[in-house]
Amino acid sequence: MRSDVKHFQCEIKDRIATVRLDRPDRKNPLTFDSYAELRDWFRDLVYADDVDVVIFGSNGGNFSSGGDVHDIIGPLTRMNMKELLRFTRMTGDLVKAIVNCGKPVIAAVDGVCVGAGAIIAMASDLRLATAEAKTAFLFTRVGLAGCDMGACAILPRIIGQTRAAELLYTGRAMSAEEGERWGFYNRLVTGETLEDEALKLAQKIQAGPNFAHMMTKTMLAQEWAMSIEQAIEAEAQAQAICMQTGDFERAYNAFVAKERPVFEGD
Repeated sequence: MRSDVKHFQCEIKDRIATVRLDRPDRKNPLTFDSYAELRDWFRDLVYADDVDVVIFGSNGGNFSSGGDVHDIIGPLTRMNMKELLRFTRMTGDLVKAIVNCGKPVIAAVDGVCVGAGAIIAMASDLRLATAEAKTAFLFTRVGLAGCDMGACAILPRIIGQTRAAELLYTGRAMSAEEGERWGFYNRLVTGETLEDEALKLAQKIQAGPNFAHMMTKTMLAQEWAMSIEQAIEAEAQAQAICMQTGDFERAYNAFVAKERPVFEGD
């Protein structure tokens, strides 16, 4: 998997990729270029054999301030409808790429996490945050609808319809404590331990059956649009596939030997 990216930071070590936006002096805004490169990077992740888990980290005490006011918001006011739709589809494609990348994604959130930054955290599978994290879907504050990049579909599934409606209508910041209590954040950690805790969680997941993790992520996404009957059948097929993996046999043999299984992802 490529780590020689131009518009964000990327480090791959021990099959864990850590990415982060790299403009800490401006609280890590997104640009047209970083949107596109992140979209392409997560799309390519589907085919990567050297990455099992992704951490989307903070940088300089902040996660992301969303779309850059000067590099994105200003130019958008001068675009025609065709150009605007091309942009909004591209930003939505980033969310689809994160959801469909086949690898668990952990957001490690510190400080400002707003706009498209909040969407990236929302699209991740797991979220850790510090007490200083302030998360806002502030699209209405710039005269736009709250239904951006899948927010009206995904956010209610995480925190509930009425809580999501409040955040999307008002654009107010959700405190870290609210985020944990509402289920947006898995847990709160200190700023000093955020990266370590995210890495520990990533290592725990990476040590598991990674083919099965891919299947779990796939089914979590696909079953949104299924009936209960369809979901049960889809999970039956998914689990039957996993029962053919070497990791399933390794787990059985380890159980018989009263040992801890060592998974290899096949």
